[in-house]
Amino acid sequence: MLRLLLLLPTRTYRTEAFLEAARALGVEVVVASERANALAAERPDELLALDFLDPAAAAREAAEFARTHPLDAVVPVDDDTTVAAAAISAALGLPHNSVASAAAARDKHLMRALLARAGVPVPRYTLASLDEDPGAVAASVGYPCVVKPLFLSASRGVIRADDPEALWVAVTRLRAILEDPEVAERGGEAARHYLVEAFVPGQEVALEGLLLKGELQVLALFDKPDPLEGPFFEETIYVTPSRLPAGVQAELAAATARAAEALGLREGPVHAELRWNEAGPWVIEIAARSIGGLCSRTLRFGTGLALEELILRHALGMEIPSLEREARAAGVMMLPIPRRGTLREIRGQEAALAVPGVEEIAITAHPGQELVPLPEGAAYLGFLFARAETTEEVEAALRKAHRRLDFVIA
Repeated sequence: MLRLLLLLPTRTYRTEAFLEAARALGVEVVVASERANALAAERPDELLALDFLDPAAAAREAAEFARTHPLDAVVPVDDDTTVAAAAISAALGLPHNSVASAAAARDKHLMRALLARAGVPVPRYTLASLDEDPGAVAASVGYPCVVKPLFLSASRGVIRADDPEALWVAVTRLRAILEDPEVAERGGEAARHYLVEAFVPGQEVALEGLLLKGELQVLALFDKPDPLEGPFFEETIYVTPSRLPAGVQAELAAATARAAEALGLREGPVHAELRWNEAGPWVIEIAARSIGGLCSRTLRFGTGLALEELILRHALGMEIPSLEREARAAGVMMLPIPRRGTLREIRGQEAALAVPGVEEIAITAHPGQELVPLPEGAAYLGFLFARAETTEEVEAALRKAHRRLDFVIA
């Protein structure tokens, strides 16, 4: 039986989906997290604790484990595990992205530098230190500009500034995030720096793809119909297929493929964020992992293959029946946190589910939980999913269902 090493941080949303995909394939699974599992002593063949912040150490420990429990593939599920997965795969001689390419996809400044060097369209940018005067740093970029941490995801800490005063406020808020002990430990030296880049206007999209020996296969292109103009960049609705003209979609795919090549990525899933305006496509970032949160539930391939099963099949060298997404339109709404406070109650779920086209509501927050909105926060209230014949119908269903939900926050 094939054996798979899944790198699953304790805070990920993706555990259930990947484990279900492994069960569907009849694959033996070893789960590695950054903290020791309470059942590890009873199940040493199935549970590992690896330090994802030290890829070399993780690779040594995984290689030692593999001497008695051979591994056929290593799959990271989010940003925090991609570099460790590359190091482990290299140590085991498995197909993988290089450690350098995975690390470049995790560092927004290094990513910008490599993309710019390769001629991939990116915003003007500069690297800043928390010890520097932000106004002096931003002079080379101009206004409006965007400050963002080098390593955080889901738009956490990403703030637009239209003038020097707004920039000072933005950097002050970002500093508080980066100096949080947990964030500082995760980021190391990167937590003392941040990126300042020119704001790029235009429509934003997300591209989900799979790299097969360096060739990009586009799995889905998501429109983001809500304007993402700041000051914060909280993502809400994703809908696919895209309503952009075919020629524009082809240019966005080509830009993503060039970005992956510039970083040296060659195998596995990629998730890219891009903008389109009269100047063409702009690569905002590209990650060496699949779409985050529970958003993968929008995607089905062939006769119903889930995205996670497709990823595992590729990693294990198994046949992939089809890379073609289902014909129906689909979408997800990441339910935003409207304000800071304690969640007391969730109302209106039955009414929201009654909206035609809405398939599922997955509430991930729980009563009693302290809620923190962006840019400081790093989570959503939950996810809404819909399917219909057209993208317009999907978007309308998600918006209508969201209006029927009521989150009581103290």
